[in-house]
Amino acid sequence: MSTTPAINSAAGVPGQHLLRVGDLARATGKTVRAIHLYEELGLLRPATRSSGGFRLYDAAAVERVRWIDSLHGLGFSLQEMRAVLQNWWGSHQGPTAMAGLRELFTRKLADTRDALRRHQQLERELEEGLRYLETCDSCAAPGPVRACAHCSQDHGVADAPALVAGIATSPENVVRAGRAPVVHVQEPQR
Repeated sequence: MSTTPAINSAAGVPGQHLLRVGDLARATGKTVRAIHLYEELGLLRPATRSSGGFRLYDAAAVERVRWIDSLHGLGFSLQEMRAVLQNWWGSHQGPTAMAGLRELFTRKLADTRDALRRHQQLERELEEGLRYLETCDSCAAPGPVRACAHCSQDHGVADAPALVAGIATSPENVVRAGRAPVVHVQEPQR
């Protein structure tokens, strides 16, 4: 429960329950800065301000922040959300607004499906890498890690999976001690 009490009818609307910015942040799991950012971008507006100048939000603000969070989870940027709202409220006809929203959702669905395909491919590569690495538990010739780059153990596959092969190749190019090697470049003399 909030330690800061909500304010009733501060906006002159009898019985309306208003929240201060910190209460809205706590109710939605966001930071006060995030709430302020949403306001700066035009995604959220306080219902009013108190006589002391504090932002006061109504219950619709909680739903709006949840909407922002949902769209963010679907991959929408804050700028895209702002454009959605501007296009929606800037449309003079409902069907025009709906068509724009449908077009955007169609694009996002295609993006989501592409991301799922990429994640499924990554899942397969990780599974292949794990199967390969499980055979290393019983290494026939344990030795230094450099020997793993040229491993002759039967891992059940012709070649190491890409995720494993990428680690095992070019050990000379690995940066040691967190710093790149120093290369001295001399300017040609004129």
